[in-house]
Amino acid sequence: MKPLRPLPLPSGPRVLDHLDDLRAILDGSAAFAPIPESDRESRILHDAFGIGTDVADDVSLIVATSGSTGVPKGSQHTPATLAASARATADRLGGEGNWLLALPPHHIAGLQVLLRALAAGHIPAVLDLSEGFDPDALADALDHLDGPRRYTSLVPTQLVKVLDSPRATTALTNLDALLVGGAATPQPLLHKAIDAGIPIVRTYGMSETAGGCVYDGTPLHGMKITLHGSSAEGIGRVELTGEMVAHGYRLLPDHPAFARPGTFRTDDLGRVDDGVLRIIGRADEAISSGGLTILPQVVEAIIIEDPAVAECAVIGLPDERLGEKVVAVVVESESDSVDAQRLRDTVTDRLDRYAAPREVIVVAELPTRGPGKVDRRTLRHRFG
Repeated sequence: MKPLRPLPLPSGPRVLDHLDDLRAILDGSAAFAPIPESDRESRILHDAFGIGTDVADDVSLIVATSGSTGVPKGSQHTPATLAASARATADRLGGEGNWLLALPPHHIAGLQVLLRALAAGHIPAVLDLSEGFDPDALADALDHLDGPRRYTSLVPTQLVKVLDSPRATTALTNLDALLVGGAATPQPLLHKAIDAGIPIVRTYGMSETAGGCVYDGTPLHGMKITLHGSSAEGIGRVELTGEMVAHGYRLLPDHPAFARPGTFRTDDLGRVDDGVLRIIGRADEAISSGGLTILPQVVEAIIIEDPAVAECAVIGLPDERLGEKVVAVVVESESDSVDAQRLRDTVTDRLDRYAAPREVIVVAELPTRGPGKVDRRTLRHRFG
C-alpha cells in the first residue's frame, strides 16, 4: 500500500514543474490524484477520493470522471493501463511523438497529452490557458513544437475558434494528427476542418478508459466494443473491454459499471455499422416528452447543420402537459441570425413533430464541464 497524494496541476507552462511527479505515475513509484488549482473543486476531490489514505500498490493514478454531474468518481489506473493506452495510441497514429498541451491538465484528455509525450521520451509543449484559449498563441506554440511526429488534442469549441484564424488553421495542417474529443464533433465542423487540410482524428473515450480508446469510430488495438441490450434497431449501451480500462472506481469497489474486470459499461447508447461505432446519445440524458423518448444528441445533430447555429444543446424542461418539453439552447454564428421556426420545421421534417424544440433560446455561450462537454444540468437549472 502507498498513500494517495494530491497533484495540483496549473493550466499553463508551470505544469512542467511537475514532470517528476508525472513520471512517477508512469513508473508506479507513487500514486497521485491530479486536481485543479481551484480551492473549491480541490476540496471536493480531496474528500471524494480519500486523498492522504492508502491505495493498492499497483495503482498510480486516480483521475476524476469529467462526465460526472454530482460528486465526481475517481478512475483507478496503473502503469500497465497507461502504458497500454500510450502504445495503442502511437500504433494508430503512426508512431510516438511529442505533444502540445492545450487542455486543462487535471482531466484525462489533457493529462494524457503530458503522459504520452513523457512515455515517448519528450518534454511536452504547453499552451498558456490562464487568459482563455487563443488560436494565435496555439499557432506560436506549434511553431516551436519539436519531435519526430507532432500531435495535439482539442475540444470542438476550440476547433471552431481555430478555423476562424487562417494562421492557426495552417499550423494545424502541419501536424501529424489533431485529436478532437471531449464532446461529439458536429459534422459541419468536421467537414470544414477536413476541407482545410487538418489531419483530424475524432476520439471517443473517458477517464475510465485512460482517455480516447476509439478513434474515428474504430477501437484501438486491444480494445473491444460490445453493445449491451441491443434494440431491434441495433442500439445498445456501449461496453468497452481492454487493457487500458481502469481498475474500478476509488472507494466504490462494487460499482456496477465495472461488474467484470477489464470491462467498463458506459452510459452511452451506440450502434455499430460496418465495424464503426456511432454514439447515438446518453441513456441518462434522454428526454421523456408526451410519453415518447427523445435523445438530445440526435436533435442537436440536425440543428447544428443550420448556418445560423454555431453551437447547440438540447435539454428537457418541465412541462405540465408533456412532462418534459424539448428546448434548444443555441449560440448564433457570425453569419446569420437564428430563425426558431426554421429550426422547428427542419427537425420536424427530419425526425417528427414530437422531437422539434418547443422553445429556442439564444445565449452568448454554452456552459461546459470537463474538457468541453456541455453542462446540461446548469442549463436546466438556469432555464427550468
